[in-house]
Amino acid sequence: MGSSFLQLLVLAGIAIFLILKLRSVLGTRDGFEKPPVPLDQARPRLVDVNAPSGPDDTDITDYVPAGSPSALALTQIKHIEPAFSVREFLGGARGAYEMILMAYERGDLDQIRPFLTVEVEESFGAAIAEREAKGLTFEAKFSGIKEMTLDEVRFDPVTKFAELTLHFTGELSVLVRDKAGEIVDGSATAIKRQRDLWTFERQIGAADPNWQLSATGD
Repeated sequence: MGSSFLQLLVLAGIAIFLILKLRSVLGTRDGFEKPPVPLDQARPRLVDVNAPSGPDDTDITDYVPAGSPSALALTQIKHIEPAFSVREFLGGARGAYEMILMAYERGDLDQIRPFLTVEVEESFGAAIAEREAKGLTFEAKFSGIKEMTLDEVRFDPVTKFAELTLHFTGELSVLVRDKAGEIVDGSATAIKRQRDLWTFERQIGAADPNWQLSATGD
């Protein structure tokens, strides 16, 4: 009896180990997955463009005025993608600003191409090629974002494309050298503030979660 009981304990231990191992590899269902939708309900929901902006949704009203066109656009976006979070988007935009800005200053667009529309990539590439033709090299150091605000949100219910425009005030130092390595502009220590107006776009509901920079200004 004692031997059988011991064997059962060993087998139980092995079973628990295998379960834990599978959970670590495959993940677990923590209640976030939606249940299967019946076929007669698996139709896109029509969004009323004149629907209220969700005054109780502080994820919207913390960033844009309730009832504004931007609030209505965010409400439409959330109808299609309920998991969309303005707060999380802005956190991602903060990181994207530094990453894209520094890649542009360094003249290396390889790592950021997935986050640029074709038009922006071509514009950045032309500017980089022009300064390279002049023999100029840029050395930049990012110090941080002084200010970031959500300026405008637009949503097209037909194409499902959303555009979120943000104002950034970044702080960085930029040093420009000529072909001979001599400093022709900027400083390695002086921090300057740079204002940018960037627009990010994405088709809501698409499988690709990446937002792309589609327009720049100041």
